[in-house]
Amino acid sequence: MVRAAHPTQIYEAYTMVLTPSMMMPLGTVAPDFTLPDAVSGKMISLSKIKGELGTLVMFICNHCPYVVHLQSALGQLSQDYLNSGIAIVAINANDIIEYPADSPEKMTAFAQQNGFQFPYLFDETQAVAQAYQAACTPDFFLFDSELKCVYRGQFDDSRPGNDKPVTAHDLRAALQALIHHQAIDSHQQPSMGCNIKWKKP
Repeated sequence: MVRAAHPTQIYEAYTMVLTPSMMMPLGTVAPDFTLPDAVSGKMISLSKIKGELGTLVMFICNHCPYVVHLQSALGQLSQDYLNSGIAIVAINANDIIEYPADSPEKMTAFAQQNGFQFPYLFDETQAVAQAYQAACTPDFFLFDSELKCVYRGQFDDSRPGNDKPVTAHDLRAALQALIHHQAIDSHQQPSMGCNIKWKKP
């Protein structure tokens, strides 16, 4: 079981903007969860949807410019890996009282607009985000067939305003290695983005 970030750490980070991934230790077993899907309305459990070869868990939201920067590429990624043996799921854990743009209703529209072929779940209590030590949007966690973490890092090195193309190079390299039973480079660059909008104490 992943140790959740201490509440003090969470709330100290509350006002930060550009935040890196906390880089879950490789080999960590993915914490299970059951959360509502904003698109289908169904309750989705990790244990039920995990992929035969692996599972990608992404923490995203609707309004963060770092996610918006990747939104069409996320939709393309989900289509490209639809029948690959890799399950993909996204989770929004933001405080929707302070950030209504991330409400479940707007999550539905965001997913449909970008052609997401994966469940887009709402973590209202933020307990799942804390269990994963998720820190930013986007934050990516790739697990193997035994739900052990093999990659946690950036989508690619494109960021809003740096003029680098969005390619998903880093994440796709990890996905391809996992599919083909190849070793994944343990030297991984952290994802960066807006901090998760934690509820105030």
